Amino acid sequence: MTTTRTAAGTLEPRSRAAALPPEQRRARIVEATLPLLLAHGTALSTRQIAEAAGIAEGTIFRVFPDKESLIAAVVDAALDTTNVDAQFAAIDEALPLEARLVAAVDLLRRRMADVFQLRLAVGSIDQRPSTDLGALATVFEPDRASLRRDPVSAAHLLRGLTLAGTHPSLAPEEPLTSEEIVSLLLDGLRRTDGEDAR
Repeated sequence: MTTTRTAAGTLEPRSRAAALPPEQRRARIVEATLPLLLAHGTALSTRQIAEAAGIAEGTIFRVFPDKESLIAAVVDAALDTTNVDAQFAAIDEALPLEARLVAAVDLLRRRMADVFQLRLAVGSIDQRPSTDLGALATVFEPDRASLRRDPVSAAHLLRGLTLAGTHPSLAPEEPLTSEEIVSLLLDGLRRTDGEDAR
């Protein structure tokens, strides 16, 4: 039990917050560490982590053997595709194909930017794909009959075009918009009648 000083200046007992179950404590530490890792790279301190997570510094080492293990857990969590896969699945199937694909490209762009920022902060990380093609393929599924490629192949092409059109080291001077990426995938590079060259 600890004490806290009231507005009148007297000390009153204050009970400590209930301890979190181990998995929740681990998740809280990992979640609090990610923005610090992106901001400071691997030079972040365990004191910064403890302050961000609202825990004592020693608690970190009851959950992780060392800072490197914590950083590895943060990278694993950041590269987990579960959240973005759920976002692909949530895209409304009733929308026209183009609108569904623009929403998917918006998600892909954010995901790729996050992974690129993580790579800059940490240095070399494994080459796991930033998205699950099966989840992205579900966006194409309602229009399978009108596509030249099956949904998984189409998802692969969309992911590759998004990377090539938006990645800082691959993209042209002005990255492609989500709408341009979808148009290039569905319509190709050839201009339609009356369309101006860029």
